[in-house]
Amino acid sequence: MSTPTYGGQAVIEGVMMRGATAMAIAVRRPDGSIAGRSERLHGVFTGPLRLVPLLRGVLVLFETLTLGMRALTWSAAVASDQVDERGEAHRLTVIDWFVLLGAFAVGMGVFFVGPVLATAWLDRLLPARWMPLLIEGVLRVALLLGYIWAMGRSGDIRRVFQYHGAEHMTIYAHEDGRELNVPAIRRYPKEHPRCGTSFLLTVALVSMVVFAFAGSDPLWWRLSSRLILIPVVAGASYEAIRFAGFHQRWPVVRWLFAGNMALQKLTTRAPDDEQIQVAIAALQRVRDQERVA
Repeated sequence: MSTPTYGGQAVIEGVMMRGATAMAIAVRRPDGSIAGRSERLHGVFTGPLRLVPLLRGVLVLFETLTLGMRALTWSAAVASDQVDERGEAHRLTVIDWFVLLGAFAVGMGVFFVGPVLATAWLDRLLPARWMPLLIEGVLRVALLLGYIWAMGRSGDIRRVFQYHGAEHMTIYAHEDGRELNVPAIRRYPKEHPRCGTSFLLTVALVSMVVFAFAGSDPLWWRLSSRLILIPVVAGASYEAIRFAGFHQRWPVVRWLFAGNMALQKLTTRAPDDEQIQVAIAALQRVRDQERVA
């Protein structure tokens, strides 16, 4: 397999692809045609800090939030036929960003702090200090799995999961040097080791180790450490996923990340031909944008 270069994200009726220096989005319009846009990336998205181990994981987390939000906003506007005459979607307002960032903060609080509050009372009941920490970690994984399962029950989200599968299959075909057409891409699995879903599960598992070293007393420290150490957890998790992406042919790597791949059965669905065509359009567009530079 060639060196992994491209990553992606499913959006509303489309796919966003991200390369080393550019990103592109392709979205299926209501009339059946494919709308696309691409842009060069600069600054923190492509700077030298992205080469620093551990720190680059934190930057990827920030990038996922910002670029992903922009891609989702534009795709939703295109899919609902709400772009202006120049093909531009309405930009997010300050209030929109406040609401979105607030929702992100609440989600982080529930995921990282919630299990602490739910298990703190076990300290005085269990004989060993590591037991409440283990239960806390297991509860965090259960929250992640339950949330993903619940999302997949929605019909609209299932379509997003189909585009997620199309994104993975298209990247697989590209990495394998195949021609980008529907029959060739159909040969590849819809689960990919560098998936964001794998990153989330890895975060949940890595946090169990990191938080164990942080200690458990007093309670105020246990609560605050879960938020303070998010960058450390994100950085270590990204390095693990990155290593797996480069060494997925190693049997030990496949064994260690088997759970990550299995989790993607909840977040991907088999795409139809039109969805694969959208993923192809996104990948071709980002490659063209990088060649222009």
